[in-house]
Amino acid sequence: MGKVTGFMEIPRKDPGYRPRAERVKDFKDVALHLAEPDLVDQAARCMDCGIPFCHGGGCPVLNVIPEFNDHVYRGRWQEALAILTSTNPFPEFTGRICPAPCETSCVLGINEPPVSIREIELAVIEKGFEQGWMQAEPPRKRHAEKIAVVGSGPAGLAAAYKLNRAGYHVTVYENANYAGGILRYGIPDFKLEKWVVERRVGLMEAEGVVFETGVDVGRDMSRRYLEDRYDIILLSGGAREPRDLKVPGRDLDGIHYAMDFLVQQNMRNGGESVDHLLPITAEGKRVVVIGGGDTGSDCVGTSWRHGALALSQFEIMPEPPPERADSTPWPLWPLQRRDSSSHKEGGDRRWNVTTESFSGSDGRVTELSCAEVEWVSAEPGARVSPRKVEGSEFTIKADLVLLAMGFVGPGKNQLVSDLSLELDARGNIKSDKQHMTSHPNVFVSGDMTDGASLVVRAIQDGKVAAEDVIAHLQA
Repeated sequence: MGKVTGFMEIPRKDPGYRPRAERVKDFKDVALHLAEPDLVDQAARCMDCGIPFCHGGGCPVLNVIPEFNDHVYRGRWQEALAILTSTNPFPEFTGRICPAPCETSCVLGINEPPVSIREIELAVIEKGFEQGWMQAEPPRKRHAEKIAVVGSGPAGLAAAYKLNRAGYHVTVYENANYAGGILRYGIPDFKLEKWVVERRVGLMEAEGVVFETGVDVGRDMSRRYLEDRYDIILLSGGAREPRDLKVPGRDLDGIHYAMDFLVQQNMRNGGESVDHLLPITAEGKRVVVIGGGDTGSDCVGTSWRHGALALSQFEIMPEPPPERADSTPWPLWPLQRRDSSSHKEGGDRRWNVTTESFSGSDGRVTELSCAEVEWVSAEPGARVSPRKVEGSEFTIKADLVLLAMGFVGPGKNQLVSDLSLELDARGNIKSDKQHMTSHPNVFVSGDMTDGASLVVRAIQDGKVAAEDVIAHLQA
């Protein structure tokens, strides 16, 4: 594929980011992008590797990567677009925010920097929009059945896209003012500007998908209303219940869930009123982010843009090695330290840290009491767990604490309660292998059933759930 000797002649080239001094002053996209000649060169690095692990096991949406790389190398962009969109409904999202497991399973990546798959993917879809190749394609024939998709995040959008393309009448319900779910409200603009989401929603509307926003299904609209009007209900509401930190002082003001902080800022950026919300700002404050994942990283970048005075990020897990760990050999997703654009903007980042309590003054948090932990097992081969290192206690001043420790399930949902849906041991909605819940004609997809995961995995699960719905209706 590509240039036969390309991988031996052409080094990987990454576009990088806008300068820190510039980008922390706004919420615009931090990423730079390669010029077309450079992209063609990067596509030329794709090997004729025989077994392309990049899409055979690396890519959750099963992108046919070597083929679209080859078309880019040969200047056949429209052919590359056709191949890319045959598997991935939203390359403009994954090309910006996916951590690119395809690249960590690239055969070239065994001993060289892998092919720049994500950058090429984004270039292909943006070329498609730029050239006018991305046009609405409403189905030529409509089936009689009507389907309600509850939730407009990546899983809901993917399911609605596929169901509509198959000719079903699809209405997507969203309780926020705009469609997009976490794409719109959870991911900061500096990673995913919202015009990208709006462009895709507009294209789906032109294809016949109906979006009803500002509707809290289960409260504004009853279960019986949905069942009377739709043949299928597909729940795609995401994982909304954040993991709490139940330690002394948790009730002090100034301690917030990360997603509340991020959603509020995205609403401001989008021109939505936040007057009804308790203001959360990092301006002039000493900020501590608890949690080392993507959500924590997003809090770091947002805090710097607010004008934080100082920032620390704590993670209870051990620091990953700088290179792929031996425990996760190629082509597995590697245990490896990753520094996001936000981490590169500054701050103190620490691992093996647990927070034991908060203290404050006049009802507001002013300090955290923390300690270091070590990960040990009771016996060889047993599961490891954190154990406090005696004498490692320390305190840190803080005016704002953001809890970014992941999610534990879909949370309270009136429609789920009204339908008496069965839950699994983790509190997620239980489903069979065909995405059917315990209630007839009610399906579920994405993080509501799988637990919090990557956007790209939610997209894939939405696709597969749609296929299962179609099979059910056509049985």
